[in-house]
Amino acid sequence: MKFFVINRPRLTVRQMADRLKRCSSLKEVESLYAMMIKNDITQNCFLVNQYITACSNFHSIDSAIFAFSQTENPNVFVYNAIIAAFVNCFRPFQALRYYIDMLRNAVYPSSYTLPAIIKSCRVLSATGFGECVNGQVWKYGFQSHVHVLTALVDFYSSLGRVVESRMMFDEMPDRDGFAWSTMIEAHAGVGDLASARKLFDEMPEKNTAAWNTMIHGYARVGDVNSAEELFKMMLEKDLISWTTMVNCYAKSKQYSKALELFYEMKNEEVRPDEVTMSTVISACAHLGALNQGKEIHIYAMHSGFDLDVYMGSALIDMYAKCGVLEMALVVFFKLQEKNIFCWNSVIDGLAVHGRAEEALVMSGQMEKEKIKPNGVTFVSILSACTHSGLVEEGQRRFFNMTHKYGILPEIEHYGCMIDLLCKAGLLEEALELIRGMRMEPNSVVWGALLGGCKLLKNLEIAQVAVDRLIVLESNNSSGYYSLLVSMYAEANRWHEVARIRTIMKEQGVEKRSPGSSWVEVEKKTHQFSACDNYHPASGEIYSLLDVLDVQLKLIGYAPQFDFIL
Repeated sequence: MKFFVINRPRLTVRQMADRLKRCSSLKEVESLYAMMIKNDITQNCFLVNQYITACSNFHSIDSAIFAFSQTENPNVFVYNAIIAAFVNCFRPFQALRYYIDMLRNAVYPSSYTLPAIIKSCRVLSATGFGECVNGQVWKYGFQSHVHVLTALVDFYSSLGRVVESRMMFDEMPDRDGFAWSTMIEAHAGVGDLASARKLFDEMPEKNTAAWNTMIHGYARVGDVNSAEELFKMMLEKDLISWTTMVNCYAKSKQYSKALELFYEMKNEEVRPDEVTMSTVISACAHLGALNQGKEIHIYAMHSGFDLDVYMGSALIDMYAKCGVLEMALVVFFKLQEKNIFCWNSVIDGLAVHGRAEEALVMSGQMEKEKIKPNGVTFVSILSACTHSGLVEEGQRRFFNMTHKYGILPEIEHYGCMIDLLCKAGLLEEALELIRGMRMEPNSVVWGALLGGCKLLKNLEIAQVAVDRLIVLESNNSSGYYSLLVSMYAEANRWHEVARIRTIMKEQGVEKRSPGSSWVEVEKKTHQFSACDNYHPASGEIYSLLDVLDVQLKLIGYAPQFDFIL
């Protein structure tokens, strides 16, 4: 390490300390240490403490270690500074080593030492070391210090030991807002929202962190109503509050509400971050809301957001799902950095649009970039092969997935392969693959086989598939029953049609939720279902359909009802 000595007027210790606190660059910090060397004050523990802290602010841990090593008799303040520097620079193991060195040198910890050490134990999951530190808290008389006990609450909760966390919390003579929110988070982290809510309600002055913790806790277990209720009760909402609620709506598939809340957030002049942006772009993808997706993309560019891998993969997915594959490719190729999510999104987009050859080429390019495919990648690759009927290529990729990449096939992979084989007319091979699966086939797999049987009019294997589906989804089997009824009707086997309808009637099977579709009009997403009379404009919609029906008949169109049973 080189230091450049600059001839300047001699500074007092206080002036030197003030200068260290105001440094705007590491070079300036080190020039002040050079002045300390020149003035022979590198043994002044107060200045060494300030210098190490300044180095930590610029994440220059090597400079901090050097200064510490030159100090002959570091006191507790110098030790505190170097331990805090290690924690700040993500070197928790070294923080613990220096703490041991501190005790060996008979330098006893202060209330500022222990929270940093306990945090290091939490990061390293050093259970035994943390428990020893817990004992030292009482040994050195810090059992009434709220910051020390709060660190212990956090430590034990990170290990899932909420009972010990609560003991630390209950022993606090005084509690600040951070202590309350940490304990609430401990309960919420293990899913004990009842205890978290009870503590939250008892909290004398609720801070934003506590509100956010409760909202996040409800969101994580899917209790959207409770999360929404608390969110509306908040008087002051920060970025985390808004983003947590947007994520809550998105995870519960309430994508329209997620978008509405995003626009409300903007109206409140709260600047979203990359997490918020990724979530709302994904919501647009699920809704097929291309115009809103484009608008959010433009907003991101004008607001100076860096197009990171998460926003990038969300945009690629959104444009692909909304049918604008070329724009998805533009976003992909403009990304400075691409991770597995970006590659998976573009491969899946190409696959869905039937461009199988390009999807396979893209997967090869991904490997050239030293990015190893994962299970999601192979779902997209196999889907691409299915869309284009590339049976041999699909079988080869399926084989390589296990034998070359060590990825065990999941239900989704089997589903793609069953679909591929069925569309190629290889029903027997599909049934053999199902029987050889490493896990119990689910309704999706049997449903894919049944769909293939419908296409090829194979009633024998169809009956096998339906028998399994009845067992797997006895309360959700109307679609499969209807498909089998349709197949028997096409074959004029009306006695079987009657038999299955009798079974459906006895079991009370009916189509509960008809298919839905969405359309985006003036930034508002409208959802429709078959026989839907709930839309505010349903009267006008059905009147227009009647007009279209008359016009179709006038030009000679005759609807086919052969498969409507």
